[in-house]
Amino acid sequence: MRMAWLLAAVLVLPPDPAGAAERRCGWLHNPTPANWWLRDRDGEWVLSLQGAPPVPGMEEIPDMTVRGWVAVNGHYGYGCACLTLETERARRRVIRVLAAEPLPLARCRADRALPSPG
Repeated sequence: MRMAWLLAAVLVLPPDPAGAAERRCGWLHNPTPANWWLRDRDGEWVLSLQGAPPVPGMEEIPDMTVRGWVAVNGHYGYGCACLTLETERARRRVIRVLAAEPLPLARCRADRALPSPG
């Protein structure tokens, strides 16, 4: 009987709890001041927009130019990265940046599941 209750409780739990940490890799865009988002195989994840407060943890994003960066507007542009994020996946909402790792541009260019960065 106890096992049946445990099984029932597990089946009722939401599959994607708010704040679940996940590693997402793709194109990290910073086209203009204070505008940041990650575009991966699932879509766009907004980190910061001008005039609005950024998600907590933006300071975890290191200097992206160390592993390749495509400048398209002065020093603003895009690069390839993996970010560990707390998200509300169903709403594609970022709650917090936990970690970030710049990757070589070739890694994102070779990933056919990613959209074009431009």
